[in-house]
Amino acid sequence: MEKNGNNHKLRVCVATCNRADYSKLAPIMFGIKAEPQFFELDVVVLGSHLIDDYGNTYRMIEQDDFDIHTRLHTIVRGEDEAAMVESVGLALVKLPDVLNRLKPDIMIVHGDRFDALALATSAALMNIRILHIEGGEVSGTIDDSIRHAITKLAHYHVCCTRSAEQHLIAMCEDHDRILLAGCPSYDKLLSAKNKDYMSIIRVWLGEDVKTRDYIVALQHPVTTDIKHSIKMFELTLDALISFNKRTLVLFPNVDAGSKEMVRVMRKKGIEHHPNFRAVKHVPFDQFIQLVAHAGCMIGNSSCGVREVGAFGTPVINLGTRQTGRETGENVLHVRDADTQDKILHALQLQFGKQYPCSKIYGDGNAVPRILKFLKSIDLKEPLQKKFCFPPVKDNISQDIDHILETQSALAVDLGGTNLRVAIVSMKGEIVKKYTQLNPKTYEDRLELILKMCVEAASEAVNVNCRILGVGISTGGRVNPREGIVLHSTKLIQEWSSVDLRTPISDALHLPVWVDNDGNCAALAERKFGHGKGVENFVTLITGTGIGGGIIHQHELIHGSSFCAAELGHIVVSLDGPECLCGSQGCIEAYASGIALQREAKKLHDDDLLLVEGMSMKKEEIVSAAHLIQAAKLGNTKAESILRTAGTALGLGVVNVLHTVNPSLVILSGVLANHYVNAVKDVINRQALSSVKTVDVVVSNLADPALLGAASLVLDYTTRRIY
Repeated sequence: MEKNGNNHKLRVCVATCNRADYSKLAPIMFGIKAEPQFFELDVVVLGSHLIDDYGNTYRMIEQDDFDIHTRLHTIVRGEDEAAMVESVGLALVKLPDVLNRLKPDIMIVHGDRFDALALATSAALMNIRILHIEGGEVSGTIDDSIRHAITKLAHYHVCCTRSAEQHLIAMCEDHDRILLAGCPSYDKLLSAKNKDYMSIIRVWLGEDVKTRDYIVALQHPVTTDIKHSIKMFELTLDALISFNKRTLVLFPNVDAGSKEMVRVMRKKGIEHHPNFRAVKHVPFDQFIQLVAHAGCMIGNSSCGVREVGAFGTPVINLGTRQTGRETGENVLHVRDADTQDKILHALQLQFGKQYPCSKIYGDGNAVPRILKFLKSIDLKEPLQKKFCFPPVKDNISQDIDHILETQSALAVDLGGTNLRVAIVSMKGEIVKKYTQLNPKTYEDRLELILKMCVEAASEAVNVNCRILGVGISTGGRVNPREGIVLHSTKLIQEWSSVDLRTPISDALHLPVWVDNDGNCAALAERKFGHGKGVENFVTLITGTGIGGGIIHQHELIHGSSFCAAELGHIVVSLDGPECLCGSQGCIEAYASGIALQREAKKLHDDDLLLVEGMSMKKEEIVSAAHLIQAAKLGNTKAESILRTAGTALGLGVVNVLHTVNPSLVILSGVLANHYVNAVKDVINRQALSSVKTVDVVVSNLADPALLGAASLVLDYTTRRIY
C-alpha cells in the first residue's frame, strides 16, 4: 500500500486522560477504527479515567468497543499543586516503556491538561510525531501555558476556530502542518437525534422534571487561585439553592482544589437535597441530551462555552477559567462572581431562554478532515520541527485544500414568485444556487426552505465551503433582532408574525439572520457593490415593488419600529393611483413592475399598446416588459407612462436627498436602467442646489437580494471571530 510515501499502515496511538478529552477523541477513534486499511489504532488510558472517585470512566471506552492496550495509574492523590506535579512525574516514569512497546508512528494528544503535557513530553523526547488537538485556543488559566507548551512539542496541529489557527501561526508553527477542522465533538453533537431524551432527563433528574426547567452545573477549581474558586463554588451552590430549580451537579475534575470543592458540596448537603442530583460522571451521549434540553448551564467548564452553543442553551460562565474563549450569544459571563446576588441575578436573566445555535467551534465535519490530514502525513519527511518566524506570509493557507475551506453563507431570498437558496462565498461569489416556486402556504413554504437549506449545506462540503450561518431576505416588515417577519407584503401570503430564526436554527444548528429585502440590497451594495467604503448612501430596488435601504455612517438604519427605508411608500401625489398598501400616490403605485403592468393592460384593453414591430400571442399575459418595448418603438402613450413613472421615482429620490443627504444613490433591480436618466433629470430640476451633486448609479450586482442575505452572515460572524 502506498500512501504519501508510506509503505505501511499508519500506527496511531490515542492517549486519553479523562472524561472531557475522551468526548473529543472518541469521534476520531471511531473514524480511525472504521478505516483499518489505512490505520492501526492503539489506545492508552491514564489519569482520572482509572479513579473510582471520578467514575472509573475507562468503562465507557470499553463500552464503545475499543481495546485498551495499556492502563497507566498516574494520578498521585492529594488534589493539590504538589500532587499535580507528582502525577506528571509519575506519568513520565511510566510512559517510556509503553511507547517503546507500541512504537507508534504518531500520537494524538488533546487539549491542555497536565496529563497531556506528560504525554507530549514523552513522545517528543522519544522521537514520536505528535498531533495536538485544540491548540491555539485561549482560556485564561494555567491551562493556557500547558496548551501552548504542548503546541511547541507537537508536529501537527488540529484547531477548531480561525482565531486559534491565527494564534498558532503567530506562535511560529509551520502553517503547512495546521488543520482548521473544527471540534471533533461537534460531529457527534450535530448528529445527535435522540427522540427519547425525556427518559434520559428522568433517569438523571427525576420523573417530574420538564424540558427547559432544570439546570446543569459543572464547576472546576482554578489552580492559579484555588481559594477564590472554592469560595465562588460555595456562592454558586447558595445561589442555586435560592433559585429553587432541579439541578444536576457534576463532580469537579481532578485538579488541585477539587477535594475542597467536594467538601463544600457535602457541607451544603447537596447530595441529599431534594432539588439536587450530584453525580461523578454522565456518559457523553446522555450528557449531550441533558444540556441540549436544559433551562440553563452554569459553571466554568469549557463545555459550557464550546459544546453547549450548538444547542442554543443559555450558559452562565463564572470566573476567569474560560477568559479568552470565543463564545456564542448564549453565554453570559460573570467574571467577578464574588456575591451570591450576582450569580442569582445571572440565573434570573438566563434561565429558560433559547438562543440561536452557534457553530463557532465546528460544523459536524471535523473527523473526515482529520482523517484526510492523517493520511497526508509523510513519515519520510524529517522529524525535526520547523518554525516559521516573522514576518508571516499573507494568505498563507489559501493554497492547501485540506487545511482551509472557503468561508461562506447560506443565502435565502423569499420573493413573490420564487424561493431561492445559494451558497455565497466571502468574496460574493455565488458558488451554487437553487430555485423553486414560492409555495402559497406558511407550512409548505417553511418546509421547502428547510429542505433547500439542508440540501445546500450538504453540498457545501463537496464544494469546499464552510457555512457560517444562514441569511434570509424577505419582503415585508422584519424585526431583525428576533428574526421575525412582522407584516408581509400582499405578494407573499400567510407571512405575518412568522418566527424564521428558531425553526431554521434548530434544524440546521446554524445561527440565522433575517431582514427586509430592501435592507439586504443596501447591505449587498455596502459589502460587494458601489457602496463599498461609502459612509452615507441609499439603495432603491425597482422591481415588482419598490423598496430600499439606507446606510448612514456605514450602518444600516432600521428605525424605531423596523419601518425605515420603506421608500416605495413615499407619497408623491395626493390624488395618485391606489397603492397595494392602501394609500394613494405612492412611488410604488407609479413606478413598480405591478404599476407598469396595470397601465400596460389598460392600453392593451383599449388596443393602444401594440405598435408596428410588436406582436403578442393570444394567451400571453401583458407585462411591464411590453410597455417598455412599446415605448422604445415609438408608442407615445407608453412613453408618457414611463416618463410619469420616472418622474415619480425621481421626486421620491429628491425627498430622500432632502431628508438624509446621502452622497450616493444606487438604483437596483430590473427597471433601474430605464429610470436612471429620468431620476437624474428630476434631481437637476427639483432638488436643492446643495444636494444636486449626488451620484446616481445603476447597481452592478447581479443578485443583490442573495448577496445581501449572505452579507448578514459574513459581516457578523467574521466580526465576532476576528
